[in-house]
Amino acid sequence: MEPKIETRTLGRWKIHAIQAGGQKLDGGAMFGVVPKPLWERRIPADEKNRIQMGMRCLLVQHERGLVLIDNGLGNKETEKFHQIYGVENAGAEGRTWLEDALKKLGVDTRDVMMMIDTHLHFDHAGGNTYRDAEGQVRLAFPRARYVVQRAEYHWATNTNERTGASYFGHNFVPVMESGRLELVQGEVEILPGVTLMPTPGHTPGHQSVRLDSGGETALFLADLVPTAAHLPLPWIMGYDVEPLVTLETKRRILRAAHDQQWLIVFEHDATTPWGRVVHDGKGYALGAA
Repeated sequence: MEPKIETRTLGRWKIHAIQAGGQKLDGGAMFGVVPKPLWERRIPADEKNRIQMGMRCLLVQHERGLVLIDNGLGNKETEKFHQIYGVENAGAEGRTWLEDALKKLGVDTRDVMMMIDTHLHFDHAGGNTYRDAEGQVRLAFPRARYVVQRAEYHWATNTNERTGASYFGHNFVPVMESGRLELVQGEVEILPGVTLMPTPGHTPGHQSVRLDSGGETALFLADLVPTAAHLPLPWIMGYDVEPLVTLETKRRILRAAHDQQWLIVFEHDATTPWGRVVHDGKGYALGAA
């Protein structure tokens, strides 16, 4: 994989889909009960049964300032961790891919005014903070207002044997301790045209982000539908802690996206940043953006 920025207009705004890194996760875990002969037609596996995935973030040029949705893995994990998960995100001069992309767009991390975390798993919120040259963990976006669902923060700070491997405190506890993390509850229009939508299933506090501008709508799905291959309703990750909740959330959200022709944005698809939902009479699939 390689760093990539794809830009389009949404109403009055420009939105930038930023590939903040690559990772490889077990294909069986990514597709749950779906048999390998079916999912491998869409995303081939390597010799370790891992599939190539991205870590896509979305930068929105909102009237009130820059809004970033998710931020990839960050720079704090070990080389062994990177090898296990097939991580690629090392940019130039010690920067991450996300930092390189922001620089190409003429953006400094201090320019981001709102940082929305869809949830707090390491591959979505790892870039909330960074480890400096002295080994200290610091806020990556020091002027930003960070936002996550209250239920997600509770889930992330009260883990068990099933969930603990996905949450690393150094990604979010320092943000809370700094006073810059805002916990919201339920559906909230956090800025004009920027709505946080609870989309539970992957985690109980998972949220997607709807963007409405100039009569156009985009939805950043996050892990509700991680790749275009996950559009069929029963194609649900084994990582989801409440898969039957995911199923009903997908049914509701994809119906709305289809009926209202929203642009949908995929976080983990290695090649496809966005598109529109079509229905072929049997199920949902991806149409042109």
